[in-house]
Amino acid sequence: MGKLLRHRILAMIPVLFLVSILAFSLVQLVPGDPAVTLAGDSPSAAQIAAIRAQLGLDHPLISQFFRWLGSVFTGDFGVSLFSSQPVGEAIMQRLPATLSLIVGALIVGVVIGLPLGVIAGSQRGRWPDRIAGSISSVSLAAPSYVIGLVLIIVFATKLNILPASGYVPIADGFGLWLRQLILPSLALGLVPAAILARQIRSALIGVMAQDYTRTARAKGLRGPVVLLKHALKNAAVPGVTALGTQMAVVIGSTVLVEQIFGIQGLGDLAYNAALQRDMPVVQGVVLVCAVAVQFINLGVDLMCAWLNPKLRQA
Repeated sequence: MGKLLRHRILAMIPVLFLVSILAFSLVQLVPGDPAVTLAGDSPSAAQIAAIRAQLGLDHPLISQFFRWLGSVFTGDFGVSLFSSQPVGEAIMQRLPATLSLIVGALIVGVVIGLPLGVIAGSQRGRWPDRIAGSISSVSLAAPSYVIGLVLIIVFATKLNILPASGYVPIADGFGLWLRQLILPSLALGLVPAAILARQIRSALIGVMAQDYTRTARAKGLRGPVVLLKHALKNAAVPGVTALGTQMAVVIGSTVLVEQIFGIQGLGDLAYNAALQRDMPVVQGVVLVCAVAVQFINLGVDLMCAWLNPKLRQA
């Protein structure tokens, strides 16, 4: 496991370097000059030149990139062009809300998707399998923002049992924090739950047909014991991989879900920064999300290696 961990961490370095190049290039791809935007109405050439020099935009691109990258390594993501707040500080203020939302989506995905997949895989062709398949199909057919709107209409507007928007920090009370997260977590987590259920079902059907599971049943072991002790661990590898991939998608989907539910997280921060062309903020959020995705992939690799020792040699 130690060798696998070292290899995976080394493999992350070139990926993150490429992501940093793409994040830096966002400034060049956005039309307009940030210095002109900051200078206000009818600026003089001298004012624009002074702002460009202050932002370091008068240096060659390659010099700008490595100066920016060096600052990032020290934890300095720059300063917001509009609020003058350090980008790192803005990200840390918004991070708890987004992290809570992602963890909630992961819990929803596992709690709903794993039982559905096990039921469908162990009851292939029977009515539980058909019901689980129908639930998965409905979840996959609707994007997270559509699911979110439906949840708001049903549970917040019609039934009035859950709040429609907002976020409460966990320090203000675990119950309030959990109540605010139920609907957005469901909106984000139902699609990963459906994909996890399908992967577990498919893998479980294949594993249950293997010789060792048939031998275990022939020895007199009960079906639930064979399923949970022998089959599920081997069937979990593709499910873990699919769930890890979906968590990367969930990070991107937080932009829309946070807008719908009025949550001031990283997605909301990136959305507003993009509207204002506040590129230092956009760059910082992109880098943080890229690092998060890489660590999610690392966690998936380690989990799969724990479930299947053969993968430790990969």
